[in-house]
Amino acid sequence: MIANRGEIAVRVMKTVKKMGIQTVAVFSEADRNAPHVLLADEAVCIGEAPSNKSYLRGDKIIEVAKELNVDGIHPGYGFLSENAEFAEAVENSGITFIGPKSKAIKIMGSKLAAKETVKEYDIPMVPGIDEAITDVDKAKEIASEVGYPILIKASAGGGGKGMRIVEKEEDLESGMKRAISEATSAFGDGSVFVEKYVKSPRHIEVQVMADTHGNVLHFFERECSVQRRHQKVVEEAPSSILTPELRKKMGEAACKVAKSCDYVGAGTVEFLMDADHNFYFLEMNTRLQVEHPVTELITGVDLVELQIKVARGEALPMKQEDLAINGHAVELRVYAEDPLNDFLPSVGNLETYQLPMGEGVRVDNGFREGMDIPIYYDPMLSKLITYGKTREEAIELMLEAIQNYKIKGVQTTLPFGSFVFAHEAFRSGNFDTHFVKTYYSPEKIKEQTAAEAEVAAMIALYQYLEDKKLVRLPSN
Repeated sequence: MIANRGEIAVRVMKTVKKMGIQTVAVFSEADRNAPHVLLADEAVCIGEAPSNKSYLRGDKIIEVAKELNVDGIHPGYGFLSENAEFAEAVENSGITFIGPKSKAIKIMGSKLAAKETVKEYDIPMVPGIDEAITDVDKAKEIASEVGYPILIKASAGGGGKGMRIVEKEEDLESGMKRAISEATSAFGDGSVFVEKYVKSPRHIEVQVMADTHGNVLHFFERECSVQRRHQKVVEEAPSSILTPELRKKMGEAACKVAKSCDYVGAGTVEFLMDADHNFYFLEMNTRLQVEHPVTELITGVDLVELQIKVARGEALPMKQEDLAINGHAVELRVYAEDPLNDFLPSVGNLETYQLPMGEGVRVDNGFREGMDIPIYYDPMLSKLITYGKTREEAIELMLEAIQNYKIKGVQTTLPFGSFVFAHEAFRSGNFDTHFVKTYYSPEKIKEQTAAEAEVAAMIALYQYLEDKKLVRLPSN
């Protein structure tokens, strides 16, 4: 059973079917005709459209799984994928949870518990405090020790919620209050911690996979620094700034993080890297990442297949020295969002929806033409991934694929993707997590769109004039 929806449910299902295993889809009333439902061998409606009445109903999902004699449940990402109670309930019901044990999910789900756990493994940490605080005076004390600017972060947080950058002491109290309030409403847990804010940070993560036989491997890194609202939009593998020595060091550190919590399955260890290429442990995501395709393309490995084999109790079929980077891959998350209006969700009907195709182009897609975009879920339509022998080739392919991706009816992040991949800072590799804040504005996209329309009009005119010449040629 795939306990999820959209592009990730389709993507997991493709591998499961390839392995000769029957599939069960679960769906909400809003997703009755969604591609993941049509692709599955069996499909069961588990509730109304809101996710708390369907995809977050762990009890209902397990009940259906037991009725259908399901052997394993793959949670995808989001929804219940990092819910330790759900993982435990699945195991207790005699069904295999395709992911880590609940203990690892619990530890890594709390940023403070994660820091505490990996501390003994000599992994670099951002200077700060490793305990939850609500006392402003205590925060002031820490801030004066590590130096401003500082970052206040929710311990239970993610997706940029409960996070505040404080540049100077007089803003500390209001920053603390806002972070605590946001963390409480988002996660039901107001605990925050304080650490040094890394200037010009790069967001680099390492894919790991661990089996039940004590083997832990890393599958190299992904660069995820182009973000909006602290959430990734563009990813690539490998990173353009890592040396082989640094890559090895980060990979080994990521494997130690996995070992620190007896990890099993696919996971991602996230690091911050400063302008001097020092890296610091940020957190671990205890699931398959949205951006896993770029890793699959450069390593030639199907990560979902490995997840399933590991969950069956099989040993990983390769050693670290068997893995090598081959080529370069870039990914754009195609969201139904309006990049001209602060990336707000854009709901509507997909009047036109045609995917780009061709060598080196992969689309992990969850929609089809004529469908409405539901307002209840994350607005991601698909992930557009391109692969080339070099970074330059992958980028050029991406720009072409974006042009060939035809969508009408909703606004999407495709124009924003064109802006990023054509931008000199991105192409040079000289960028950080402030890329959007530094370079992007809606006006820039409007200018770019107008310039592209002008070029297209000139090409059309030239073609028209050439065609007229041909028509006038006398026939012999």
